[in-house]
Amino acid sequence: MKPTKRDWKTFREMLADLRERYLAGRNQTFITLLNSDERTPTEQFWDTLDALKKEAKILQDCLNGYSKSRMDMHILLTLHHGLMKKEDLDAFSEELREWVQRGRE
Repeated sequence: MKPTKRDWKTFREMLADLRERYLAGRNQTFITLLNSDERTPTEQFWDTLDALKKEAKILQDCLNGYSKSRMDMHILLTLHHGLMKKEDLDAFSEELREWVQRGRE
């Protein structure tokens, strides 16, 4: 799928917001891990570190190295990992939305 200039611009402009929205939710998970009364402080630390590493990998996969020619793959990744929501696709062209829908089936 070759993205339009408008779709490419939209994608680039929304990435920071997608990341911030995603991390706002994930940070709450880290706080919960750190405050767990059922775990020792050491366990809290290691559980949180493991979760942070997992999230760092997801963010790197979704947000690093994106380009216009690979935008389609990055859109699918951001959807798969929950950075992008289905309603975020409304900002894109009908052609791109249809392509994404076919790719998710």
